[in-house]
Amino acid sequence: MSHDPSMSAPPRRTRRILLLSLVILGMASAVFVVRRPLMMSAPMCMAGRWHGCFDTFNGVVLMTLVALPVAVLVALVLARCRRAAGGTSAWRMSLAEVGMVHGTVPFVWMTMMPGAGAGTVPARVSLVPLRDLVTMGPLGIVGNLLVFAALGFFAPMRFSALASVPRILALGAGCSVLVETAQYVLRLDRVSSVDDVLVNAAGAVLAALASRRWWRTTAEVASDQPRPAPARAG
Repeated sequence: MSHDPSMSAPPRRTRRILLLSLVILGMASAVFVVRRPLMMSAPMCMAGRWHGCFDTFNGVVLMTLVALPVAVLVALVLARCRRAAGGTSAWRMSLAEVGMVHGTVPFVWMTMMPGAGAGTVPARVSLVPLRDLVTMGPLGIVGNLLVFAALGFFAPMRFSALASVPRILALGAGCSVLVETAQYVLRLDRVSSVDDVLVNAAGAVLAALASRRWWRTTAEVASDQPRPAPARAG
């Protein structure tokens, strides 16, 4: 008996639905775990107050989750506009653009939050590699890994020029250096550490490796370009 591999392989739509279901389940589990801290900042955020919402980690996380349906809607609108214009890979490109912004801005915002002694204490710098990893703790390391994880995950999907691990490493390190420099210049009562740069860049690379199968390669970009119609002989 002949076996058709296309019949046994799950369709793409099924895989996408399964992946989306896993993402929703993971996010729902994360919200359940941190539900109490988020609800503490919910009254301030719902009232539109700056203090207690946008200047706290819990408030930023809560507003990020609240804005998630809006981000999905924006990605859907962009994808439909691209499809109407005749573009290919519309959903992937639109999701990548929205994901980079929605997944990176909140973490950068939290990183740039001033400490209690902002503007009064002198700026601090730690240039010894791996010295601050011990003081970060597991929660601090995970948080630093997530700062540019969305950028590393979605950037090579959107830009073919970034579809390379060394380039994502350079992108994550460069963005982290900019953040650490801003912390030092603005005197936010935070330590500008080389370990933060290393962990942030590592998080971007790990996320990029997770999305490698969806990278937008140069060959795919060339295939998206409209081909000129052949000239008639004579």
